[in-house]
Amino acid sequence: MTLPFEIYDVFSDRPYAGNQLAVVYDGQDLATAQMQAVAKEFGFSETVFVLPATDPGADYLARIFTPAEELPFAGHPTIGAAVAAVAAGRVTATDGRVVQECGAGLMAVAVDGGTAKLTSTAIAVGPELDPKTAAAAIGLSTDRLVGTPKNASAGLDHNFVRVADADVAAAVDVPGHLDKVYVYSFDADTSAVHARLFHVGVGEDPATGSAAVALGVHLVDAGLLAGDGVHAYEIAQGAEIGRPSSLSGEVVVEGGAAVSVSVSGSAVKTAEGTLVALP
Repeated sequence: MTLPFEIYDVFSDRPYAGNQLAVVYDGQDLATAQMQAVAKEFGFSETVFVLPATDPGADYLARIFTPAEELPFAGHPTIGAAVAAVAAGRVTATDGRVVQECGAGLMAVAVDGGTAKLTSTAIAVGPELDPKTAAAAIGLSTDRLVGTPKNASAGLDHNFVRVADADVAAAVDVPGHLDKVYVYSFDADTSAVHARLFHVGVGEDPATGSAAVALGVHLVDAGLLAGDGVHAYEIAQGAEIGRPSSLSGEVVVEGGAAVSVSVSGSAVKTAEGTLVALP
């Protein structure tokens, strides 16, 4: 058995930037362990298998793997899989939209050529984090934290640690303290975000869509985006590791709380091929 695959760079409008993604088709007969082995072979932060849907409300099923584990949801595989599957003619967008089934449920994705917009309502605000633990996780002292570090989710939870902009570049990944540490700065005048993501089993991620939507939840919870209505924010990520990425976020606030959150970005195909030896 052989399987076709494509490689996309996600959250970039040009090749060899953004976040690399392997999109593998026709893998419905693979066992989970085989999918995990394929993801480890690619070695990207995530590999997505586009499979037939099991939910009648979905257009396809996405199973998403890091080199170390399967995830219920991730943003750049969702954006990339939607763009790739529509471009390959494997999925038809209805009124410019596809519905992805994944471990976190059904996700609506608007697709327009090489760009896509993911919207999530799977919103949860997590606990506050111990400042000493949060600071240790990014190699900084507690006096360099801004505000209260806290957990939030829009399908996959992340730990948000705000610092001054210069300290985003100064942060380092210190394993053993927290998983999925999102260190960021926020400009209140422009809603511009400078971010980095340290993920156990992945390392530093060049662009993180699941964190981008969870960030919208966190920004509202922290009072950095306030007032009912639609709030936009722009994220720059990945420059520190030579993979500059751009993510556009949007959060809808009702009654002072986030009710839906979106992230959009571009995806560019850089390679295609066939897996000829399967584990």
